[in-house]
Amino acid sequence: MQTQREITAEAAANRDTARQTTAEIARFLQDTFSQRLTAHIAGIEDPKQVGKWSTAQITPRIDSELRLRAAYQVFQTIEHAENCHTARAWMIGMNPQLDDDSPLQAISADRFKDVMAAARSYIKGDL
Repeated sequence: MQTQREITAEAAANRDTARQTTAEIARFLQDTFSQRLTAHIAGIEDPKQVGKWSTAQITPRIDSELRLRAAYQVFQTIEHAENCHTARAWMIGMNPQLDDDSPLQAISADRFKDVMAAARSYIKGDL
């Protein structure tokens, strides 16, 4: 059963994600993790594409957008429960629930549900 803290963090993150444009999400991830890492998350080879997404010059393919939105939503979930620095460290660090992949690596492999489950466990204090 989810705690009030988990529900509040998830609900806020879900609202934030739904309200952001793809350009805003790409810009946030680029600023938070770097253009190169954001390209990796999105599953593309050319990091310069991320810069074009962040200025709304072009839009990403749907599979890339899904990865960007997943990364943003999970980040926001952790940030709402903790803070920005903890969320960033959690997203790039090894995670035992994800077979020691980082959440960002798992998102780039389309393991969205696994990453959200790991985020819930983290907020709950299970890991």
